[in-house]
Amino acid sequence: MEQSPAPFSEIGRRARDLLTKDYSYDQKFTFSMPSSSGMGITATGVKKDQIFIGDISTQYKLGSTVVDIKVDTYSNVSTKVTLVDVFRSTKLSLGFNIPDHKSGKLDVQYLHQHAAINSSIGLNPSPLLELSVAIGNKDLALGGEIGFNTASSSFTKCNAGISFNKPDFSAALMLTDRGQAVKASYVHLVDPTNGTEVGAEMIHRLSTYENSFSIGSAHKVDSLTSLKTRFSDNGKVAMLYQREWRPKSLVTFSAEYDTKAKSSVPKLGLALALKP
Repeated sequence: MEQSPAPFSEIGRRARDLLTKDYSYDQKFTFSMPSSSGMGITATGVKKDQIFIGDISTQYKLGSTVVDIKVDTYSNVSTKVTLVDVFRSTKLSLGFNIPDHKSGKLDVQYLHQHAAINSSIGLNPSPLLELSVAIGNKDLALGGEIGFNTASSSFTKCNAGISFNKPDFSAALMLTDRGQAVKASYVHLVDPTNGTEVGAEMIHRLSTYENSFSIGSAHKVDSLTSLKTRFSDNGKVAMLYQREWRPKSLVTFSAEYDTKAKSSVPKLGLALALKP
């Protein structure tokens, strides 16, 4: 539904993407091979220090059913089956991991013209229950989420937020960390012709009265090249350079330097994504 509000998890998403998306300080390689027959394969490898982690995932689409299977280097198998429009405006997802027999989880998403509801329940004797609701429309949304661990009888999540979105700007205000922090974010599209955006995020912790903030920018050098920058109050400066060297294939360089640390060594990352 075009006028439906986005799920609660999307509140503040535009600022998070500007400040954190694609930043990585490891060596990462991704190879994706889509298929017109409904079967797609993606292989991913990440080198962290001297450790290499990899996985292979496949996605099979048949009508309104999508099956995702992923196998990693530790022989863990993750499976997710998604059914779209089983009921009107409803999406069901069933996921589980092998060999973890307690990892089963059922997710249900319902979209209404003025509401987006997401729920999740663990399929085990002491499940983790989660529920999020957003009401409004595509421009203005208000919502909240809760999570409850039945094993410990404790809340794992209790957050609320409101967002206002327009094509040229986005603003969000959230109460996070189970009511212990207030987060405000704002993104503004300065120049639509070259995609120049600036944004900021500020966090105030109610218990300690501590404040932290990050500011960032994104700019398209040309139709194939993007540049992002970020500065945080802790003195860390980051930069990202991304180039689409062929259709849907990206090479990304990331760097971060801690200006407050003595003898600091810059963190460098390289990510290569190939898609034939």
